[in-house]
Amino acid sequence: MSELLLITVTGEDKPGITAAIAGLLGDHGVDILDIGQSVIHSHLSLGILVNVPDAAEPVYKGLLFASQNLGVGLKFSPIDRESYNNWVGLQGRSRFILTLLARRIRARHIAEVSGIIAKSGLNIDKITRLSGRVPVMEEDSGLSKACVEFSLRGTPDEHFRERLLSVCIEMDIDVAVQEDDIHRRNRRLIAFDMDSTLITTEVIDELAKEAGVADEVTRLTALAMAGELDFQQSLEQRVSLLKGLPESALASVAKRLPLTEGVEHLFATLASLGYKTAIISGGFDYFGQALSANLSVDHLYANKLEIADGKLTGRVLPPIIDAQRKADALREIAGKEGISLAQTIAVGDGANDLAMLDAAGLGIAFHAKPLVRESASHAISNLGLDSLLYLMGIGDSDTI
Repeated sequence: MSELLLITVTGEDKPGITAAIAGLLGDHGVDILDIGQSVIHSHLSLGILVNVPDAAEPVYKGLLFASQNLGVGLKFSPIDRESYNNWVGLQGRSRFILTLLARRIRARHIAEVSGIIAKSGLNIDKITRLSGRVPVMEEDSGLSKACVEFSLRGTPDEHFRERLLSVCIEMDIDVAVQEDDIHRRNRRLIAFDMDSTLITTEVIDELAKEAGVADEVTRLTALAMAGELDFQQSLEQRVSLLKGLPESALASVAKRLPLTEGVEHLFATLASLGYKTAIISGGFDYFGQALSANLSVDHLYANKLEIADGKLTGRVLPPIIDAQRKADALREIAGKEGISLAQTIAVGDGANDLAMLDAAGLGIAFHAKPLVRESASHAISNLGLDSLLYLMGIGDSDTI
């Protein structure tokens, strides 16, 4: 009767180890049932689950001899049939990807997150680092980023996401959990809010400074973004305060718009990979057009300021891009591009972005207000905008 065996190979990595081990197994007609290999700091860990024919002794001897020549350690672990059949039966269980992001990942972050995973009834199949290598002596610059991805299997209990949200707030980390399905690996359209998402300011606040009404406009902006004031009503009130502002002030503000950390790297990578991009904003198209030209954005939906005789009239031209219109715009763009909503990503920070985030296949609250962060399925609160590449499974080694 054949024997099931888990072979573990460890040692200093060098070319040819896997080929030599697999070649020897092949010479003896061994079937490979599962295989996994990883290398950390030039140290190899190779696991091979095999079905060994009746004549197992020559396989053992051959592997031991090969391991000595290769300078690696070798361990044999017999697997009973019942255990193997139970393992095979697990392959139909739900799969999830958990992405852990932080400026610098520490042991306590891994400990807390993996503890929650276990407590919630999930098994870890694999852990992969997506971020680049970090020099040991490097000081925290404030712009560093780190990410590891957990492949999970099982059905989480009802408190899983609640536990993760709590540890994120406590430790200043971000954790996103997605079903590991075909759509996650085939996103094609990404839509962004503009103000406080692609740029680190609210344009209307900058215009208010030019008009000398900053305090009142800032107050109304904060209420709207926190969901405490109807967006359309707030927008009309704020724009009315800008009446008489010369059109030249818009150009002045456009020149000093501060891009969010990671924006240029993100858009360059998305373009190189063939993604379609969109700005869907409750802000103003004058500034959206400037950003679209700079970042090569494919689609733009934004509000239009009415200008007469070179000055703002204090009115916004209809239709108003409010929360529902944002969600509808995402659907329209996806339809035009022949892309399913399941293949879309939406990113925003304000209450008026929630409908769009909910409509997208992956909705991400980015450095969002508490109401938005708690309502959205996913949130990034500690890293730059290019960290959303990690949520797409794109590591630093894959980017330009």
